[in-house]
Amino acid sequence: MGRRAPRRLTNALAAAMGRAAPQTPLAAVQSAWPEAVGPAIAAEATPVSERDGVVTVACRSATWAHELDLMGDRITAQLRDRLPEGTPLEGFRFTATGN
Repeated sequence: MGRRAPRRLTNALAAAMGRAAPQTPLAAVQSAWPEAVGPAIAAEATPVSERDGVVTVACRSATWAHELDLMGDRITAQLRDRLPEGTPLEGFRFTATGN
């Protein structure tokens, strides 16, 4: 009997992570966030909570919170394009954490 070739670990990990990830609107936004907003914004702001479709994003400074608030409609549209069908996303609340 022939020996099967080893499977790639990345395939097994991707399948396991997909099953282990929480199926919440916040988890969906957190997963899509870096691709939707780009690395510069993702380094400065992180989605931290969600309530009734409004996602709170913690920003490193008040300046970032203000700038992202001005870009809120664009960010919402970019994320909606990347979220699973039916994920509620009404908008964002940007807060400054000072970190």
